[in-house]
Amino acid sequence: MNTDRIAVVIEDDADVGEVIEAILVQAGFNVKLASTGAEGIELVRVHAPTLTTLDVNMPGMDGFETLKRIRHITASSIIMISACFDEVDVVRGLSAGADDFVAKPFRIGELRARIDAVLRRASTVAELHPATSTPTSFENTPQRESSGWLHHDGLRLDKARRIVEVDGAPVMLTRSEFDLLAQLLQPANQAHSKTNLIHEIRSDNYRSGLLTHADKRSLEVHVANLRKKIGPANRIETVRGVGYRLANGPF
Repeated sequence: MNTDRIAVVIEDDADVGEVIEAILVQAGFNVKLASTGAEGIELVRVHAPTLTTLDVNMPGMDGFETLKRIRHITASSIIMISACFDEVDVVRGLSAGADDFVAKPFRIGELRARIDAVLRRASTVAELHPATSTPTSFENTPQRESSGWLHHDGLRLDKARRIVEVDGAPVMLTRSEFDLLAQLLQPANQAHSKTNLIHEIRSDNYRSGLLTHADKRSLEVHVANLRKKIGPANRIETVRGVGYRLANGPF
């Protein structure tokens, strides 16, 4: 076991907690268990885990409030797990900073794949933007045209530096939102299927598995959040029976 990799599991159901713990131990984690939100926050504060899994429905402080408080003390990866997979819950979780939202009951292979994907995305971003580096200044950095930029009707995206601009103004996106927009831009005028977009967001070897309702709902939430940030909403068109594509202006 790699003791440098710590995971915190916040779950009030002991049986479910043990299953998640076993999955994480097999993945090489030193696992700390908590049965309440308050206990989980303290474990995160003390151990600075690489990954936290968080149940939504807990007595006392629920998962959403716990997530908000954890996000004040860490930017590490968080996966929410819930028996309720209503759109409202998914939106609340992803908007509050969760990296993924998994429905109960989950398949062991699926949860392991989602954990691997979340950690892989976090590792990629960390390599591109080390914590010790100075944040990029859009005002002071020359915006040179290069093969790294993708363009479409006022949208500009640099995959290498993970920069997005809308009509010249910088836009801050989550990892999943950035990966989704990058895929929609390649090429921009093409309709992209929901299946391909989900695989791109996962960025893992999950392609051989069946996509679940949870996958599709998560994609819809990411699209809704992206529409708000790069606006107007009709900048991303829904292609019935297929998926999504970027629309041509004017907007």
